[in-house]
Amino acid sequence: MTAVPTLNVIGCGRVGRTLARLFHVAGAARIHDLLAREAHDAESAARFVGAGRAVTTVATMRPADIWMLSVPDTRIAQAATDLAASPASAQAPAVAFHCSGFHPAAILQPLSEQGWRCASVHPVLSFASPDTAIARFRGTPCGIEGDAGAVSILQSIFAAIGGVCFPVESERKALYHAAAVFSNNFTVVLQAIAREAWRASGVPDEVAERIHATLLRTTVDNVIALGAEAITGPAARGDQSVVDAQANAVTRWHPEAGVLYRQLSELARRLAVQRSTVPGGPR
Repeated sequence: MTAVPTLNVIGCGRVGRTLARLFHVAGAARIHDLLAREAHDAESAARFVGAGRAVTTVATMRPADIWMLSVPDTRIAQAATDLAASPASAQAPAVAFHCSGFHPAAILQPLSEQGWRCASVHPVLSFASPDTAIARFRGTPCGIEGDAGAVSILQSIFAAIGGVCFPVESERKALYHAAAVFSNNFTVVLQAIAREAWRASGVPDEVAERIHATLLRTTVDNVIALGAEAITGPAARGDQSVVDAQANAVTRWHPEAGVLYRQLSELARRLAVQRSTVPGGPR
């Protein structure tokens, strides 16, 4: 492998183009080819990254030291199969990694069977906006697992862009990634429900936005500073009559949210009492 490794990217969505740009700007890797199914997407990625050749087929990709498969989870296995069958695979085996928080490196088996060193690296960061992700990437924890040789190489290039790699157990990746979903994705869902409930209760949108911003910022600050001790509200206080009345009101407005309100209220009560949501305490 060269001093500054070459990198090919299969999948030019938000994660792929963000990481490729970070690697390019930091000089951690030389970007070779950027693959997307549509030519305009590959060309857009090349412009965003500031380097790389836009391509639309694996067969036209040049050999590289490292291959990043930043495609959706449902396409990783097929991408690995396609790469293993491509002309590039006939060259000296390279390093390949995917960015899924759910799948282990073993999903790249078609490549590992040909002698490739395979791993997975999952940056624990929201990539909703590539520009924002780039600005906030330094210090991002990155869960990594797979072939020891691949892990060593990837730790180096991720460190160069400010990533902080930590080991993840392959057999526990489903639970590991579910934690990220709770922390990030479900927070967005809960905030959407809150905004909709304020609107349905007659709060003007501009006032609801101020309430939303104030509560969310103070809640984040309190959770970071206090952890489980940040829990407040009627369920945490043990005020079951208020919980029941509110649950009934929510159910009349939005039945699914009403079920969620009752379930989360029970977890809030448990968290206040035993500082854990797990039945019987932490496990």
